Amino acid sequence: MAPFAGYEMPISYPDGAVEEHLVCRRSVGLFDIDHMGQVEISGPGADEFLSGLVSSRVIDMREGEARYALLLNEGGGVIDDLFVYRLASGWWVVVNASNRETDLAWMRSRAPGGVRVDDRSDDTYMIAVQGPKAVALLDSLSGGAVSRLERFTSSRAAVGGVEALVGRTGYTGEDGAELFFPTAQAPKLWELLLSESSRLGIEAAPVGLAARDSLRFEAGMPLHGHEIGPSINPIEALFKWACDFEKDFVGKEALLAVAAAGPSRRLACLDVTGGGVPREGCAVLGPEGEAVGECVAGMYCPTVKKYAANAFVRPDLAKAGTALAVSIRDKPRAATVVKRPLYIPAYRR
Repeated sequence: MAPFAGYEMPISYPDGAVEEHLVCRRSVGLFDIDHMGQVEISGPGADEFLSGLVSSRVIDMREGEARYALLLNEGGGVIDDLFVYRLASGWWVVVNASNRETDLAWMRSRAPGGVRVDDRSDDTYMIAVQGPKAVALLDSLSGGAVSRLERFTSSRAAVGGVEALVGRTGYTGEDGAELFFPTAQAPKLWELLLSESSRLGIEAAPVGLAARDSLRFEAGMPLHGHEIGPSINPIEALFKWACDFEKDFVGKEALLAVAAAGPSRRLACLDVTGGGVPREGCAVLGPEGEAVGECVAGMYCPTVKKYAANAFVRPDLAKAGTALAVSIRDKPRAATVVKRPLYIPAYRR
């Protein structure tokens, strides 16, 4: 356990982070992610307000749809990355735990009269059920409600008798769902998921933060404070696809300027073959041993069996196949730029 954003969070359970990673890839991982924040945006003008606030197109979303979006500052830096759900009552926005207060203050400072920005985090619990057998497990507890949902949609359903908003979304690269439900029901639903998996003969296990990090890393998903952040823009972080330049949004003009001039650095994934574990802060070295960038995340990736790092490097060195090195404990270790993601997410297959 370790403190994180005001919570005591499980880094790993007794089986260890590598096994937790692998059980999610082969069957079902259960994630207690109540530290995530939930914000409800409603009222007259809420659609236009949210559209101008986030980078993605949301105004065209139909009830039940879910979409990834970025919350940017005026300089184009990433305040947070979000998942936006369109509900009958308005908008449901999921924010990162460490950014909850910052996001709320930013939203409220820009909300026009009539638009409500309500923090629903404390009375909402969140569990993610992820893996190739996750939908089968959830269907057994919901009368088949989850498999009837398309990916990146949501609906209300009773899961084991607990009324929940079920989002066909996740942060692992696997299929599955994220459940939002009343906080008081958390122990009941957690135990139900474990007991039902045992009854069905479906392997399922709890997964901590360490394996959650390696799962998202392999699947090419960003972690705020690493691949994205207030001083990192979506163009250099390879998230231009999450920005709809045909509409107005906060930070758009700054991003257009970056695109016109060309970014000074780009995110690259490095396969580190020279030994050692690459970590955040390790220098990336060019052909002459000169510093050309810095790692923002690095680890062992259990599915692909590689030591890998994400790093911002000079744009001319970000092409797949480029030979570089990572300085690990002051020793250069051979590394090669490889195509992201290392593991193709289920929704892209």
